[in-house]
Amino acid sequence: MSKIRKILRMNSQGRSTRFIAAQIESSRNTVRKYLAVLKKSGFTFEEVNNLNDKELEDLFGKTRENNQPSSRMQSMLRCFPHVDKELKKTGMNRQLLWEAYIKEFPDGYKYTQFCTYYNQWKTRVNPTMHMDHKAGDKLYVDFAGEKMNYTDKETGEVIEVEVFVAILMPASSPT
Repeated sequence: MSKIRKILRMNSQGRSTRFIAAQIESSRNTVRKYLAVLKKSGFTFEEVNNLNDKELEDLFGKTRENNQPSSRMQSMLRCFPHVDKELKKTGMNRQLLWEAYIKEFPDGYKYTQFCTYYNQWKTRVNPTMHMDHKAGDKLYVDFAGEKMNYTDKETGEVIEVEVFVAILMPASSPT
């Protein structure tokens, strides 16, 4: 609460937003946000300065409640668990899933924003942790994608084969 009081006091003294932000070591957008709340409330600096901490928190804390995601954003966020599940299937990609999303929600986000918000959602839902390894300590093995095939020249038989992938960690990654 003391930071809010400092912002309001310096503003009443005619200080610029940039100066206030530098003094309280905060962003200019944060300063602007608190000044906008003050202006919207209709109170003067003196009236707000006389409020106790609880009343000040009630006045300036309400902005967090009003920042609910739009209905457009909420509809996209509801799609992400399905998108995450579908991406695990062979042959599925984000472009196809975005096209399905945009058919269901024609006023939805474009592809780039869809991917950006999906990445943000994914990092919150499935956080990752960095692990240190000794070089060559682990070998990761997997089969890649769909089966490939080749044709036997003598019999003409089409034979399906797996593509084998092995990565020696962490020596294989650039550092």
